[in-house]
Amino acid sequence: VQLVESGGGSVQTGGSLRLSCQVNGSYKRGSMCMGWFRHIPGKEREGVGSILGTNGSPAYSDSVKGRFTLSHDNGKNTLFLQMNSLVPEDTAMYYCAAERSWGLCSLDPKFFRHWGQGTQVTVS
Repeated sequence: VQLVESGGGSVQTGGSLRLSCQVNGSYKRGSMCMGWFRHIPGKEREGVGSILGTNGSPAYSDSVKGRFTLSHDNGKNTLFLQMNSLVPEDTAMYYCAAERSWGLCSLDPKFFRHWGQGTQVTVS
């Protein structure tokens, strides 16, 4: 499984960005838990949102709940993270991650083996 993120950039406080995670490859058995994480230098990587398969209910961290939304484009094997009402504290490198699952999904980075290269989000 290979993941390629895009969509990062610079935006002013209150603005919006949509991140994309292109998924190349799949598991023959089981489902795929996918998540978005962010990392600020000097801090631990933080789970932002995760979702199991294409129809699972997404889970969000408290820091982004109500502002960020996960969605799928199944035809393009892409996971999106719509980020609204951005604030400077959202500034970070954002990563997409995936892991095979038999029914569980997680916001814990340790759960995931497959990671993208990251895309920078800067809010000023």
